[in-house]
Amino acid sequence: MKHRSVEQAGSRKHERGSILATSALGMLAILLAVGLGVDISRFYLVKAELQNGADAAALAAVSALNGGTTGIDAAVKEATVTTINKYNFNKTGIKITNVEFSTSLEGGYIPVVAAKAQASSIRFVRVTTEPSPVAVSFAVMVLGKSKNLKATATAGLSVPLSDVCDFLPVTVIDYGTPIVPGQTYTFRAQSGSMISPGNYQILALAGAGGNDARVGLGAGVDACAGPGAVYSVDTKTGVTAGAVRQGINTRFDEYLSNNVNPIDMPPDLNIQENINYRAYKDGTSVKTPSHTGFRNRRVVYIPIVKAEEYDQGKNTVKFDRIGQFFLQTKIGGSGNGDLVAEYIEDPTVGIGVYSPGGGTSPLVTTPVLYK
Repeated sequence: MKHRSVEQAGSRKHERGSILATSALGMLAILLAVGLGVDISRFYLVKAELQNGADAAALAAVSALNGGTTGIDAAVKEATVTTINKYNFNKTGIKITNVEFSTSLEGGYIPVVAAKAQASSIRFVRVTTEPSPVAVSFAVMVLGKSKNLKATATAGLSVPLSDVCDFLPVTVIDYGTPIVPGQTYTFRAQSGSMISPGNYQILALAGAGGNDARVGLGAGVDACAGPGAVYSVDTKTGVTAGAVRQGINTRFDEYLSNNVNPIDMPPDLNIQENINYRAYKDGTSVKTPSHTGFRNRRVVYIPIVKAEEYDQGKNTVKFDRIGQFFLQTKIGGSGNGDLVAEYIEDPTVGIGVYSPGGGTSPLVTTPVLYK
């Protein structure tokens, strides 16, 4: 019995240190796994940042499309310069190196020069970021010293909107004569004109006071509506003319009231007066505002109401449709209260609501991130 015990003790001598070696190898494997996890986590973080930059650039590029060659150039600028700098993506090394265009989501994407040849049909933009090298800290033997990561994003114009938001709190009156693109129309009648003495066709949705009308005309109302919407139209007295002028003229970089400012009501990027929408879209005549401007501030959405909806005082009227108008010039001084605008039928990018089946405002779309 004693001899057997001695044999067992002798055999265990040869096993001394095996646990230490196994533990060391196990710890090394765990450390490598943790290091690999840390490196891969960094890849995901960088990839997410690159994707955010690409997404923002694609949406900004689509919002600049206007059916013309200037829209293609503006889209490239928005994607490669303006948006990247605005959101400080450039500080993290993000750079958009490729901007492509297409007429369909799955169609062939083409470069800038080719896109200009068919600018009126372009609806989608795809952007790609410059490869960004990410250093590998722990798993060099497995992953190498660094990995190049990039991101791609595709955005496009939505189907037509069913409801348009930020429309002006006024109405255009349809007297039965077709509204023709390229012609100008009065959508705020002076006292004694058209409807009834003192009726300024201002929607009560903007509020009862002059300041409410001023803000609504400068920034658009905080509401959405489409054909068939019913709103009350309040009769306004002559004193409203000043508020209307002050609100509309912010779009031309004019701020003559303490109740308007270039932060909440920025000017358009082009404040050149006495030009039509074609010249505005083509960029043939440009005047830059002194404050930071925004694209298409002179393109406004206005409810169109049939003339028979009105009476001699306060009314409840139903919208027949939402029209697109271009402000050719700002409103003049005292005594010139009429505001005229050019009716347009070019597709524009606005804010609103849509359903997959399409809406009822065929000319108005909104930017959508598809992939």
